[in-house]
Amino acid sequence: MIRPDSVATAPASLCILRTSAIGDVTHVVPLLRTVQSHWPATRLTWLIGKLEHRLLGDLPGVEFIVFDKAAGRSGYRAVRTQLAGRRFDALLHMQVALRSNLLSLAVRAPLRVGYDRARAKDLHGLFVNCRIPARSGEHVLDAMGSFLEPLGLKQDQVRWDLPIPESARAFARDHLPDDEPTLVVCPVSSHRLRNWRPERYAAVIDHATHSLGWRVALCGGPSAFERDFGDAILAHARSRPLDLIGKDTLKQLLAVLERATLVLCPDSGPMHMANAVATPVLGLHAASNPARSGPYSDRQWCVDRYDAAARRFRHKPAAALAWGSKLEYPGVMDLIETDAVIERLEAFATRAAGAQAR
Repeated sequence: MIRPDSVATAPASLCILRTSAIGDVTHVVPLLRTVQSHWPATRLTWLIGKLEHRLLGDLPGVEFIVFDKAAGRSGYRAVRTQLAGRRFDALLHMQVALRSNLLSLAVRAPLRVGYDRARAKDLHGLFVNCRIPARSGEHVLDAMGSFLEPLGLKQDQVRWDLPIPESARAFARDHLPDDEPTLVVCPVSSHRLRNWRPERYAAVIDHATHSLGWRVALCGGPSAFERDFGDAILAHARSRPLDLIGKDTLKQLLAVLERATLVLCPDSGPMHMANAVATPVLGLHAASNPARSGPYSDRQWCVDRYDAAARRFRHKPAAALAWGSKLEYPGVMDLIETDAVIERLEAFATRAAGAQAR
C-alpha cells in the first residue's frame, strides 16, 4: 500500500472516475473546486457518464471523457482509445461498481485512491493501492471530499458554482415569470421504492396552491414511467400545477430549481441539484438516511422516517444498522405521512414570509 502522505506536492495531473449518478456527481464538484483553489496548475480529467456530462460538461478547467455504459464493450474501447499513451499522477477512483472497476483499468496512474474496506465492494480493492480514511457517519459529499486526503489536501470548502447558460435561465423565467413563491415538485427517483404515492403528492400540491397561494410546478424526465407518474398526480389533484415533465433539459431543470422557493422530492438527483444552487429542499426520507444522502446544506425541512423504517423492516433502530444501509422495501415510503409533509411546508412558508417582512 502507498502511504497516505506519499504525495507531498501538488500533482501535475489528476484523473477522477465517477460516472454516475446525477446526485453523486454533484457531490464531486466541491472536490474539484478545492483542487482548483489550492492547486490551480493541476490538470483535471474526469471520466463521467453520458447523462451526467449534460449537466456538468461545461465546468471550466476540467477535461471530460465520456463513458457511455449503454454502448457495451465499445464504450470501454472509446475510453481506452482516448487515454492511450497518457499517464496521470493519481487516479481518484470514486465508484465501486464492477463496471467502474473495470473502466479504471484504462487509467495509468502510480497512485490509485479508492474507498476504505467497509465501503468497497465488487473487488474494488484489487483496482486501487491506497484507501481513503475509514469513517462512519459521513455524508456522501464528505466521503468524496476525503479522496483528497491521501494527496495531502483536505476539502476545506463546499462550493459548486454550477454553470447555467442564459438560455436555460430564460427557459425558467418564461415558465416561472415572476417572484411568486413556487413549489417545484420532482416526484420520481430512479430507485422506484423511494417514490411516494401520487395521491399524497397531489394533496400537498393542493395545499400549497389553495392554502398558501403558491404556484406549483411539476418536473420530471422524459421516460414513460415519469410521465405516467405525473399523470397519476394530476388525476388526484384538484389544482392544476404547471406541468414541465419531459419538457426541459438537465440545464433547464437546474435553472428551474434555482428559481424555485422550495423543492419537494424523494432522495434523487434533483434533490442534490437543488441543494447545489442553494434552493431549500423538502426531502422525503424513509428508504435512505438523510444524514448520509439528504440535501447537504440544510436538512431542517426534510421529513425523516428512516429510523421508523429500520424498526419496521429490520426490527432494529437505524443506529444499529451499517452506515449507508438502504431500506428499499415495498411500502417503506408510506411511513411518510401527508400531514408531516404539509407541516414542513407550512413551517417553511412561515419562515419565508417572516424573512420577507423584515
